[in-house]
Amino acid sequence: MHTEASQTVSLVLGSGGARGLAHIGVIRWLEENGYQIRSIAGSSMGALVGGVYAMDKLDEYESWVRAVRKLDIVSLLDVSWGSNGLFKGDKIIDTLVDMVGDQHIEDLPIRYTAVATNLHTEKEVWLQSGRLFNAIRASISLPLFFTPYHYKGADLIDGGVLNPVPIAPTFGDHTDITIAVNLGGEPQPQQAKSEQPEQDESYVDMLQNKIRRFIADFQSATPESSHHDLSAHEVASQAFDAMQSTIARQKLAAYPPDEIVDIPRNACSLLDFDRAAEMIDLGYRRAAACLPAPQTADRQK
Repeated sequence: MHTEASQTVSLVLGSGGARGLAHIGVIRWLEENGYQIRSIAGSSMGALVGGVYAMDKLDEYESWVRAVRKLDIVSLLDVSWGSNGLFKGDKIIDTLVDMVGDQHIEDLPIRYTAVATNLHTEKEVWLQSGRLFNAIRASISLPLFFTPYHYKGADLIDGGVLNPVPIAPTFGDHTDITIAVNLGGEPQPQQAKSEQPEQDESYVDMLQNKIRRFIADFQSATPESSHHDLSAHEVASQAFDAMQSTIARQKLAAYPPDEIVDIPRNACSLLDFDRAAEMIDLGYRRAAACLPAPQTADRQK
């Protein structure tokens, strides 16, 4: 139930892999404090969480992701035998559709934009119509990891490549406030890492084996060289994070939203989806720390 102090919100959800689970916590805080989300623009994981919320299926998705283990994540990675990405991504999308159903974007009760990147024109693409999970699949296509999504004659990849915090799609919204969730915030203190759960070696081994088989099929790599290729992937992930953080700072400086919720970019790695409870709680706490309570927001209007 919304209070009289409710403000309507355009919510911008950034990209950043598993850190995007923090979006759930931010949304929960907004709901509990009487904000009304009327519009969502998202890149990558932001497009996924935002799309599920727009379908009114966030409860189902949150219950599922809170129960996900590292071995479950590996089981959802369908190896691509092409040369334009390690995994196809179809199994993940099919699992989500089976769980929450599917809709067309134009039938959603709130305005929704998924942002992707056209690989050939080097321009961002706003997906605002058509099948929702096609738009999500395009927006989450992390380069090298997932194969590009072929859409209307174009190859689309992760929206975070060009716009990790997509403010611009909300410019035409008639809402009271624009709130952006940036997953590339300043790193948290190093000592916080000691509180993080230890790595599950079986998960690392299984992911490595999948990548090893992919590499061996095309490059006849030895197990030793495959191990180095896995390390190279980890380096590429960190490099992608650094790139997105830099672009996000530029975008937020050029088009500042009314409020920003920053999530530390070292809160977890891109694939730490087994840490859902931790990331959701982090998003909730960061929203409480960064956003005004509804009555305070009203006084600032």
